[in-house]
Amino acid sequence: MDTFIQRQTGWIEVICGSMFSGKTEELIRRVRRAHIARQKVELFKPAIDTRYSNNEIVSHDDQKLPSRVVKDANEMIPLSLEAQVVAIDEAQFYKKNIVKVCKTLANMGKRVIIAGLDTDYRGEPFSPIPDLLAIAEYITKTHAICVVCGNPANFTQRTTKSKDQVLIGTSDIYEARCRNCYEPPNEEKSNKEKKKR
Repeated sequence: MDTFIQRQTGWIEVICGSMFSGKTEELIRRVRRAHIARQKVELFKPAIDTRYSNNEIVSHDDQKLPSRVVKDANEMIPLSLEAQVVAIDEAQFYKKNIVKVCKTLANMGKRVIIAGLDTDYRGEPFSPIPDLLAIAEYITKTHAICVVCGNPANFTQRTTKSKDQVLIGTSDIYEARCRNCYEPPNEEKSNKEKKKR
């Protein structure tokens, strides 16, 4: 009789969308389900994100879970050797090496769940999320509610004049907007004006 050996298969799940769309909330929901199933979970957040807590991931509706804080994605691999599930919040704040780290973890047979912004305040793809979407087995796109008209919102409107791609903040400097109510920054226009002078 032939013996069948089942090999543990890993995979990558990406949860993406605009700010205030429930990405962290969905990540927390999946992690809690893994805990109920008595799976070993490692949960990570980037050191740069101290908005609500230094050592927890926290959703905008105040759900929270303890997490490990790491500066570089490479730190996750040795910390996840015993884990069955690896969850990562705010993935857009990591360098591009997070893509290789997620591949490595999945190839080690782990379920990797990543949440992050897929576009920046300009409405442009926010690296490394597009690269993670390309290699993920499962993708969940979340939507917020537009603060102007109430339609489904897929854009993050920045309400300050900062031009930094990464600017940590919440409702003090960001709003969820739909395609019709979103106002792209006038950076190209101001750059052209500067060149003319």
